[in-house]
Amino acid sequence: MLITDIITVDTWVLILKLGAALFLGMSLGIERALAGKTAGMRTYGLVTLGSALFVIMGILASGGYHNNVPSFADSSARITAAIIQGIGFIGAGLIIFKGSKVSGVTTAAGVWVAAGIGVSIGYGFYVLAIITTIFTLFVFTGLWYIENKVRSLAHLLHDD
Repeated sequence: MLITDIITVDTWVLILKLGAALFLGMSLGIERALAGKTAGMRTYGLVTLGSALFVIMGILASGGYHNNVPSFADSSARITAAIIQGIGFIGAGLIIFKGSKVSGVTTAAGVWVAAGIGVSIGYGFYVLAIITTIFTLFVFTGLWYIENKVRSLAHLLHDD
């Protein structure tokens, strides 16, 4: 038995989808790890990978990929809804309350977006997933810088 008998071209496409989801999720996680946040490369990578896997399984369970055009049936929509609910549970665990201070909300929101990126990859919307990854990295880095500048300005205005 040859490896080509086990792993077909269609299987390679699914493996590439999973790899793309993992890579994009890890890209988000790198920034979070550098920022010293609770969820890093492994968490984000697993969220996007798992989301893509569940969507792929939903599509396969609802009739598979015919002629490279996915058949999106009701079962894949239910799986997508379940992913969103499950990620909410993980996100809630990342939010920490210390007195009147709350932390981890951005990380939780990032994990939620990572799940959406995985779902996009699972359905085959690669450009949408890549653009969302870029936008999310901008939110994590670019808006962090802007937010700190605004806080500094607000602090200066309140001191006067």
